Amino acid sequence: MYYKFSRFTQRLTGAASSTAHSPQGLRSNIPSESPTIVFATPTKVVSQSSHAVEYMGVNKVPDLQRIFQASDEIPVHLKRVVPDRLLYRTTMALTVGGALYCLVALYIAAQPKNK
Repeated sequence: MYYKFSRFTQRLTGAASSTAHSPQGLRSNIPSESPTIVFATPTKVVSQSSHAVEYMGVNKVPDLQRIFQASDEIPVHLKRVVPDRLLYRTTMALTVGGALYCLVALYIAAQPKNK
């Protein structure tokens, strides 16, 4: 016996094999044209290229894996020296500055107004 999800009762109900394999809301036809590539645009059309499609970008993953997987006792958030230190120090400065601003605002709010 075949089952399908019933939207009305929110439970599984018995169904014929054709409706069980083609659930509600899904179309059984396959689009005739291929979807466009979203994240990377190939330099050649797939039909014109050989077996592999060449992309304009360079694969940086192996280099980053080598950097981040090295055991050199440096924290992960400081592995890439200049950009990571700049981001880390900026974040810490904004955090400390925000905390000090909150304390000053609380101090000012706690003072009675003189008339």
